[in-house]
Amino acid sequence: MGELSRRSLVAGLLAASGAALAGCRAGGAGGKLADGALVDHEGAPVPAQLLKEGPLGDKALGRPDAPVTIIEYASLTCPFCRKFHTTTYPRLKAAYINTGKVRYVIREFPIGRSAAAAAVVTRCAPDDRYLALFDGFLVNQRKWTGQKVRPDAIYRIAASKVMSRQTFDSCMANQKIIDGLMWVKQRGRQFGVSGTPTFFINGKKVRGALTFDEIKALIDPQIT
Repeated sequence: MGELSRRSLVAGLLAASGAALAGCRAGGAGGKLADGALVDHEGAPVPAQLLKEGPLGDKALGRPDAPVTIIEYASLTCPFCRKFHTTTYPRLKAAYINTGKVRYVIREFPIGRSAAAAAVVTRCAPDDRYLALFDGFLVNQRKWTGQKVRPDAIYRIAASKVMSRQTFDSCMANQKIIDGLMWVKQRGRQFGVSGTPTFFINGKKVRGALTFDEIKALIDPQIT
């Protein structure tokens, strides 16, 4: 990764996070806009605003008209996100997403420089490879995370999902993607997201690496 690309990334998405990895918690606190446009008087997201896609679009699975929509804000360096996606998510997908009961939306909330770099790279993957790369980064966290960004280690994960080095290098300097991810993260903060994983299940905020039984208990009452 060239120095210009590195500076661009740091000045944009990375600097905006201002976060440490410990506890998968980002610096700063979520809050309301002055005019209350995104949240109601109790601080809960306005449904239409929560469902609004960012400039890069949403990455989603499942029927658009499913009775339950789950939005996950995730950081690719978060061990709690890894735990959820390797234990709970496969069962959730089989029982609810694949059966048309849940629409599942993934939104990036990178915590730390490595997470930001990996989030940018996942957005350069073709639509049909995004989730494979997202999962690849989570499953192989120990191979690419560190105190400093390790572009070669990040590239090895991307290459395993059929991304060329040329695509990878140009991706790291893609300001449109960097700006789009900044938008997603800042809007997440305005909805009260301060750490990962954070879920909105039909608008109700729940945080932590939910077990299958825990998320099932939240979904089932809302399926008619």
